[in-house]
Amino acid sequence: MKIVSFFSGAGGLDLGFQQAGFEIIWANEYDKDIWETYEKNHPKTILDKRSIVNIPANEVPECDGIIGGPPCQRWSEAGAARRIKDKRCQLFYDFIRILEAKLLKFFLAENVSGMLISKHNEALEGIKELFRSAGIGYELSFQILNASDYNVPQDRKRVFFIGIRKDLNFKF
Repeated sequence: MKIVSFFSGAGGLDLGFQQAGFEIIWANEYDKDIWETYEKNHPKTILDKRSIVNIPANEVPECDGIIGGPPCQRWSEAGAARRIKDKRCQLFYDFIRILEAKLLKFFLAENVSGMLISKHNEALEGIKELFRSAGIGYELSFQILNASDYNVPQDRKRVFFIGIRKDLNFKF
């Protein structure tokens, strides 16, 4: 399957998908300090360097799914509690905007475990509902996972949203 990656960073999530047999055809990373690292790690992938807010959905290549970890430092447990009002947190909505326009088979989004603390409940439930209702609708799986449980040498808890288009009649 062909994958498009957003908020790609150095490409760690992309590497995991490649190792699982997916083809990362296009990636997006706005942080210029990371571009060289991504391009060295993924020389066959086209890297778009614009902010996701400036990418029209029709410029995203045809693919089977999108992956990414929209940044939201304010959702971290150490964040200043500005929550979804922080512009960086609103990047989740641009990820969903593209998902909705493309009618993809699936998506995976991940973020910090701090988004599960009670002060974020309303924003989190809103995002989950937007994922479920995007396009023709997605069956949403939602879980917190620790990288150390998957042979990654770090204790890193992340929240994962995995959606599979409802008409495919497949549950993850």
